[in-house]
Amino acid sequence: MAKIKSEKTIIFALPAIILYASFMIGPLAAMFYISTLKWTYIIAPPAFLGLDNYRNMFESDAFWTSLKNTLILVGTLLPIMIPLAFMVGYYLSLKPRGHRILRVLMFTPGLISLSATAMVFFAVLTPPGLLNGTLNNLGFSNENTAWLGNTRTALASIWFINLWQGIGYTAVLVTARIENIPREIFEAARLDGASNWNRMWRITWPIILDYIGTITMLQFLWTIFGGAGLIILLTGGGPGYATTTLGVLVYGKAFSENQLGYSQAAGVILFVFGLVGMILIKRLIKAKD
Repeated sequence: MAKIKSEKTIIFALPAIILYASFMIGPLAAMFYISTLKWTYIIAPPAFLGLDNYRNMFESDAFWTSLKNTLILVGTLLPIMIPLAFMVGYYLSLKPRGHRILRVLMFTPGLISLSATAMVFFAVLTPPGLLNGTLNNLGFSNENTAWLGNTRTALASIWFINLWQGIGYTAVLVTARIENIPREIFEAARLDGASNWNRMWRITWPIILDYIGTITMLQFLWTIFGGAGLIILLTGGGPGYATTTLGVLVYGKAFSENQLGYSQAAGVILFVFGLVGMILIKRLIKAKD
């Protein structure tokens, strides 16, 4: 009887398995295969190169710079964004006055399109933009920095925009999770004399730690994959390679330089980077659980 049920389960699951293989495993296999080709245009006949694309990539300064920039963004953005989003989310869960309006305001950056976000921050960060004007009004005379065009400030500007985009959206998600915790737990802690700070970090944080791990992984994936679109719109990866990440490198090699094989070789590295990052985040969360 159990065997029959198992066979029926496999039959019902078969369409989902086929779809998964077609739209997930298939493209991954194609990416690995294309990375071994010299392919300049979609309509051009490809030629097999073996591992030459990987060899050329590892000998390129552009690749190592893009990897360094990706590591900097991920390694500094997530440790700041996630705790701040958690604290904001905890504050919103206390339902302060105007908390509904605050939630809408926090969630708004996640609803704005990449192109609109790029236009707004381009206006803010250009030499005659809002940031320089504010600094001049505060007494920093002759401040005329091209924040997105300066190799010293371009990546920091992208970092700040990513923080602005992600922190409010993540905070609202955290708030929704905190509100599912039974109120009796917080009430008991309050009667025992626990301060808001202790209730936040010693009670709430451990309870939702698995959820924190999930949103950390989502933000990690957005930073290395989705964040490339914003960089392309604002700086194109420049000046030089100052804001080029692995995601930007994949796009640039494919659509600007017509090196499809090289692009997919970088895509393989990006895939491995994302997979390793997800595993490390999961293990880190489990170690603290």
